[in-house]
Amino acid sequence: MPSPEKKTADAKIPDGLPSYALTGANIVDVVAGAIVTGKAVVIGGDKIVAIKDEADLDPGLRRVDLGGRYLSPGLIDCHAHVYIGAFNDGRSVLPSEMTARAGLHLSGMLHRGFTTIRDAGGADQGHRAAQEKGLFKGPRMFVAGRILSQTGGHGDHRGRAEFCNCGEALGGVGIIADGVDEVRKAVRENIRQGCDHIKIMAGGGVSSPGDKLVHPQYSLEEITAIADEATRSGRYVMAHVYSDIGIRRAVSCGVRSIEHGNFLTDETAKLMAEREAHLVPTLITYEADAIYGMGFGWSEENQEKNAEVLASGLKSLEVALRNGVNIGYGTDLCWSPKSYQADGLLIHQTVCGPAEALRHATVNNAKIIRMDGKVGVIAEGAFADLVVVDANPLSGLECFAQEENRVVAVLQSGRPVRDDAGLLTAA
Repeated sequence: MPSPEKKTADAKIPDGLPSYALTGANIVDVVAGAIVTGKAVVIGGDKIVAIKDEADLDPGLRRVDLGGRYLSPGLIDCHAHVYIGAFNDGRSVLPSEMTARAGLHLSGMLHRGFTTIRDAGGADQGHRAAQEKGLFKGPRMFVAGRILSQTGGHGDHRGRAEFCNCGEALGGVGIIADGVDEVRKAVRENIRQGCDHIKIMAGGGVSSPGDKLVHPQYSLEEITAIADEATRSGRYVMAHVYSDIGIRRAVSCGVRSIEHGNFLTDETAKLMAEREAHLVPTLITYEADAIYGMGFGWSEENQEKNAEVLASGLKSLEVALRNGVNIGYGTDLCWSPKSYQADGLLIHQTVCGPAEALRHATVNNAKIIRMDGKVGVIAEGAFADLVVVDANPLSGLECFAQEENRVVAVLQSGRPVRDDAGLLTAA
């Protein structure tokens, strides 16, 4: 069993955001997969304004010496769930409590070094606004609002004797919409409410009672209509789907981000690369749910489905890598402890090594959320989202995970939000 999540110290947040320089750092260049030494990272306001030789710094500029520690870009989780946290959400847990609990989840994610997340359903513009206004301490958020599902699809978690398909019956997380007119209206409603992207269920899932993993969901006409509505409003579609035929159908209809994708084949991966569609594996959730699933209410069928996708997960990574698909990093930790959030990096690195795996959770994810050069990288003009680590991430990503965690400080937009060793009090 994993050790309990470590308690972390809240850093002192300075008044205003004066300019200062981080010195004495081994800078992790995630693009090159190399460590840069002898350079200072100059922070002004919420951005990195310069990376220069330490000898060239203005003598009057305040300096924070990291003492040879490693400086990594803030991590990005492109398939997070902050609103969903218990298997009985929406049945015995009210939305007000779920939102209050989301604040705790967000704080935990930020302290783990995830400075940006893309929520994959449930969190909405209100959660994002709460973070932006400082009501919640947490990562920068991109939200999907309510997930679109066909009747009997993966988003339809009603029992067979339940007939109401109102939002309350789905825990405020999903919308059941059937037919072209209904799905267009559902997308428009999500957009009206300020969502950043649209999430659909394009295939069966592990936790849902009425479908199989291999069954594609939504007609081609419905998916095309959803993608059209999203694209015309400057959004895009992310699709939950496991089966290869489901992935192919979704990408052919304009879906931009494939979530899970465990049964991906070379032929379909080539199509994804041609269409510039992204793959966001969520492999850690299957490992965690294999431990906790029966304890939070899964059936034997749910557990069997989970074992099936867990067994195929590494192969999908290999297939995507050799066909040039942009691979992101996601966790999908709905009901198992969110403390597993960085442990999935260890799964990725078994296939491609730590440097490439770290790119999945930084620069590759930045492409998916359309924030290239702004997050997931230490570069001039990027947000000063940074993680200070007492170990070299390029030697192994265990330094971010639960068991061998070596994170000592986190900065978000230039502000220290975690500072275990008191390094950043001068910032």
